Amino acid sequence: MTEVVYNAIYADGHFEKISLGELINKGGAAGKIYLVEAHPRSVAKIFHNRSKSSTNRQKLEAMLMNRPNIPKTMKNGEEYVQIAWPDAVLEDENGFCVGYLMPMINMDNAVSLDHLMQKAIRKKLGLPEKYAYRVFAAYNVAAMVAAMHKCGHYIVDLKPSNVSVYKDTMMVAMVDCDGFSIQGENNNRYPAEFVSEEYIYPEGMDLGCDEMGEEQDKFALAVMIFKLLNNGIHPFSGVPRKNDSAMLTIQNRIEEYHYAYGLWPDSYQAPHPYSIHEYFDKKTLELFERAFVRGMERPSAKEWQEHLRALVPQLKPCKKNPEHVYFTSKGCGLCVAEERFRGTLKDVKKQAETPQMVRGMEISTLSVEHAEKDKAEKLHQNHKLNRIAAAGIFAYLLFFAFLYYALKPFEDGINDLGLGMQAILFTLTMLGINSALQHLSPKFPLLQNKAIPLMLQVYAFICIFITLISLNHLPEGIFNLAF
Repeated sequence: MTEVVYNAIYADGHFEKISLGELINKGGAAGKIYLVEAHPRSVAKIFHNRSKSSTNRQKLEAMLMNRPNIPKTMKNGEEYVQIAWPDAVLEDENGFCVGYLMPMINMDNAVSLDHLMQKAIRKKLGLPEKYAYRVFAAYNVAAMVAAMHKCGHYIVDLKPSNVSVYKDTMMVAMVDCDGFSIQGENNNRYPAEFVSEEYIYPEGMDLGCDEMGEEQDKFALAVMIFKLLNNGIHPFSGVPRKNDSAMLTIQNRIEEYHYAYGLWPDSYQAPHPYSIHEYFDKKTLELFERAFVRGMERPSAKEWQEHLRALVPQLKPCKKNPEHVYFTSKGCGLCVAEERFRGTLKDVKKQAETPQMVRGMEISTLSVEHAEKDKAEKLHQNHKLNRIAAAGIFAYLLFFAFLYYALKPFEDGINDLGLGMQAILFTLTMLGINSALQHLSPKFPLLQNKAIPLMLQVYAFICIFITLISLNHLPEGIFNLAF
């Protein structure tokens, strides 16, 4: 095998020859990753496409000259690299930029930040279940982004799958930094190359990733923090309020500002049933409100960093579950969410044990014999209801036929009410009859013929009208009403 040797040119101008070792990662769209002989703590990224040699060199040189302050950390004697930022530009013997040298991140001890958000995946991978670790991871992500912004750099394609987290420390690590939007000298900018749906800010929907900057990072960072604090729930996911509503994608909901966890209910969707956002600290909720509601100024990465740093020591241990913590006097939202989940499981189990029904009938009893039996029972019930309805109609007709004689003893009192009050009572009585017949019609087959309730209302109207005319002796003094 032919030894591959490149020149490594560092920020201070000195250079050295390095030899590539074993290929350890075929890489993504940009390039392959190799070990470097004589540099056990470094790796080399070699670009697939060398036609952009000049552009790549300019961007890498800008990164070397404007390095963010994200130092390596030590714990228990072990070094943790948090960002794979270029240490040197690599060029071939013809002077073409072929890639760059960067610190090695031990990915065997790290997982995608996505894996930290789901309980089942945490359990499968042996990740710590303590909620406080997720808050700490959120702080570390915010600190990372804040350090980038301080230098004028933007990540743009910021999402959980592009950020790794060390299993035992919750320190975060970022790779593929050459895809970021980099601030160069004299206000030159070397744009980002990718951006991902579900993390694109609403105002950026019509922009290319090369036009995006700090607002994109601020939005995506807020989404990631929300998911870390809220058990992986996306701030723009939820339960549509109407069954016939068009099913919008997460990015569609972002575009239309359908944030379901704010101070005001969203018109399109309700919060996820297992969300614990109501148990967040008030300041946390205010920052999310600013991040996701139309027309508000999104919090910066520095604001998130400072808020989460202040929040960590204020976390209160849960008495029921030592792995839980909570933010306020409202109590432990994690316990509440778990209780809801257990309730849902019970309902599902109960439903599974309940005989399946079709139109109110058990599937196991669907047979010709049962169908005939049910038909006969229903016919008998209808006959019984029709007899009751017929008796009621007869009594109704009889009552209004003798209404005059029933009210005759109260003639003087009725006359004292005056015609105006009588007219009001007449109207209210007719409305009451109409409402009663509408309520009874679905229950009695005989009344489901619309002509019968209408006839009964007309009959009552005529009887009441004649009764009032008679009690007020209107034919005798009707002309006196004009004087």
